Amino acid sequence: MRQPLICSGHSRPVSDLAFSNENSDGSFIVSACLDGSPMLRNGENGDWIGTFEGHKGAVWSSRFNSTASQALTASADYTVKLWDTLNGSEILSIEHQSIVKTADFSNNNSRVVTGGSEKILRIFDLERPNDPLLQISGHTNTIKTATWSVHNDDIVLSGGLDEVIRIWDLRSGTQVSLCAKSSITSMEFSKDRRFLVTTAGNEVTFWDAQSFYPLKVYSLPFEVNCASLHPDNSKFIAGGSDFWVHVYDFGTGNEIEVNKGHHGPVNCCRFSPDGASFASGSLDGTIRLWKGM
Repeated sequence: MRQPLICSGHSRPVSDLAFSNENSDGSFIVSACLDGSPMLRNGENGDWIGTFEGHKGAVWSSRFNSTASQALTASADYTVKLWDTLNGSEILSIEHQSIVKTADFSNNNSRVVTGGSEKILRIFDLERPNDPLLQISGHTNTIKTATWSVHNDDIVLSGGLDEVIRIWDLRSGTQVSLCAKSSITSMEFSKDRRFLVTTAGNEVTFWDAQSFYPLKVYSLPFEVNCASLHPDNSKFIAGGSDFWVHVYDFGTGNEIEVNKGHHGPVNCCRFSPDGASFASGSLDGTIRLWKGM
């Protein structure tokens, strides 16, 4: 069992985290927390760099744009905020009518998708953010996660409490539904863009990232909140109700190791872009950076 670096600073449960892509300055972590204060950290050692100040409610989601020059956060204060990561200033705030649970940049960084308690997906152009380009209905319960296809900026995926992953074609207005057995708790694409990784109930599912055909489904002995695939596709991590971060072999699903340290359920986990470490965030209010992969 590896010993993590403990990144303190948050005062309530950590709800989400994301690594940036690597650049000349390395990589960074942005974290969302129910304390309403998203934080920027060094991705190598977890050191605190700054706090984005301006939300008036719990923050549920945090993402970087592709160059790590901006961050996006979604909050219970009915806003999505865009931040300058170099100086920490708020660039803009996008108002909603209810709690926003998720927000993500398009691949070219020009648009964002948002979703939450209203059960409506919205697409905004960051050059003209006052009114959404699109409002998409179809979910029958809270949207917990939404992301853009890595292959097409006209395809958006969303999932939540209605136990369905919906794949939306923004040009035609059509959707494809992938049914799950439980609420969708997380979605991410693999670094090589071959796989979509989703979690629901006690299952981690790996889908073909273009056809969305299910390739592998692993049932784990705990409720899974998050999973992330190593950049070389050799293994994946998963965290959830049992407080631990598990490492599994991607090919067989066999457990490789168990990492204990959190004092509450694990809400989020991600591999670093180089695969040398992974980070996890928990109900216990800490982020732990596990090195030595």
